[in-house]
Amino acid sequence: MINGQILKQAIISGANNICSQKARINDLNIFPVPDGDTGTNMSMTVMAAVKEIEKMDNDDVATIAKKTASAMLRGARGNSGVITSLFFRGFANGLEGKKEASGKDLADALALGVDAAYKAVMKPTEGTMLTVGRMAAEAAVEATAETEDVVEIWEIVCEEAQHALDLTPTMLPVLKKAGVVDAGGKGILVIFEGMLSVIKDGVVIEAVDAADDDEEAEDAFRSAAAEFDDDITFTYCTEFIVGRDAEIATEPNELRLFLETIGDCVVVVDDEEIIKVHVHTEQPGDALKKGLEFGSLLTVKVENMKEQHKQAKADNESKKPAKAKKKLEVAEPVEDFGFVAVAAGDGVTELFEQLGCANVVSGGQSMNPSTDDIYEAVMATPAKTVFVLPNNKNIIMAAEQTQAIVEDREVVIVPTRTIPQGMSAMLVFDADADADTNREAMIDAASNVSTGQVTYAARDSEFGMKKIKEGEIIALENGKLTVTDKTVDKALLKLAKNMIDKDKSFVTLISGEDVTEEEAQNAYEMLCDKFGDDVDITFVSGGQPIYYYILSVE
Repeated sequence: MINGQILKQAIISGANNICSQKARINDLNIFPVPDGDTGTNMSMTVMAAVKEIEKMDNDDVATIAKKTASAMLRGARGNSGVITSLFFRGFANGLEGKKEASGKDLADALALGVDAAYKAVMKPTEGTMLTVGRMAAEAAVEATAETEDVVEIWEIVCEEAQHALDLTPTMLPVLKKAGVVDAGGKGILVIFEGMLSVIKDGVVIEAVDAADDDEEAEDAFRSAAAEFDDDITFTYCTEFIVGRDAEIATEPNELRLFLETIGDCVVVVDDEEIIKVHVHTEQPGDALKKGLEFGSLLTVKVENMKEQHKQAKADNESKKPAKAKKKLEVAEPVEDFGFVAVAAGDGVTELFEQLGCANVVSGGQSMNPSTDDIYEAVMATPAKTVFVLPNNKNIIMAAEQTQAIVEDREVVIVPTRTIPQGMSAMLVFDADADADTNREAMIDAASNVSTGQVTYAARDSEFGMKKIKEGEIIALENGKLTVTDKTVDKALLKLAKNMIDKDKSFVTLISGEDVTEEEAQNAYEMLCDKFGDDVDITFVSGGQPIYYYILSVE
């Protein structure tokens, strides 16, 4: 049996484990578009629970599980985070009323969590974290016919989760082609393994920041551009690691003395296998040549500090002061209808406000707001019925969870997947119609608009027969990658040619934060010259991140 204290420590250990491995989980994402990465979303979701249960003392398993589920629900980010929260919500339901839990209790509770997650997903896809959770729960429940030992049962959970994860590429061809397993499945396995460390060995896995490497004296090797604001005596920050040659008896101190004759800020750290070097110098080649006298060069990095400093200064001068987050306060529901939208970029936010949104939650691609963020915006909207427009497919599930926690007003989710869909939905709202009629009309309007997006590849990938390199310009039509090119304008023009035909009447071009006013104006004029005789083209300075341009066609 385990008590509440053990369950609490197990959940904390699971959270720490996924926080430590979130970067590796993010790397499993196979689609090249910059997105709200799975590892980040899941870790933020679970850590929301840690903040709450760390305050609790000597509570039973039911109380710990209930508080965990409630906090994860509010902190859920992205679809993977929401599904994680649903696993634990069902898990809490299974432990309701229990002071302690046996292995059978845990297995049955996990099965309830998996069932809740499957029911919440409109079209469950096998080969994802759902499969990993399901197979783990099924194996655990089956094993309870032989044992109810907590350690044995949770070992089976982890073993079968690993087995299921290994099978995900056989279920989803896109995973097999990319040579990876499902990122969400890996995340849930990592959480389970963190919990096992406590259940089996009583050891809470410590959180390790992804930026914390095991390289000694790393502070001495920081970027020189951040280290010196005024005088930079030498131009080149030179760093390298030498793999020591066992046959060379010369002491590394000789290397240090030489470097001090050609530069400053010299740091030489050594052990039996390597010598790690940092020096500011005008002769990086001489430094490397001297290093070769001690063995082979394993890594080399040479940076121009003066150029770094110039660029950092220019960047700092160009940065606008960060806008303070709008403080939201609960508003009495006195009006019939109100609206909440999720959007990023000053121009896009202002557009939704002009369309009638009382509150716009900051978020979108790569910045998935939590359920609690959306909940706060709903509660700050003074309406009896609040329509929520997520405007991103990875935010819809988080928005849907607000319906379970808002009590004094009705929440209506309009499942918009893009900014143009949200705009079109808002434009057809009829104040004289009821909520159900409006929802159907808004969904219908959203389905009739096509969305194009021009961005960059966040990682190397391969789709169809084409290899895509990190940094390459790509364009998507209704979420499907259709264009790759070397320049933003060429990708935009190709995208527009794909999307604009004789049946279309209205086009809106929305420019992002990484596009200058001149570039945006040139792009607008390019589209007008090419398509202006056939469609009405409107330009909006959106200021959105990630996407150079968003194209709305209807």
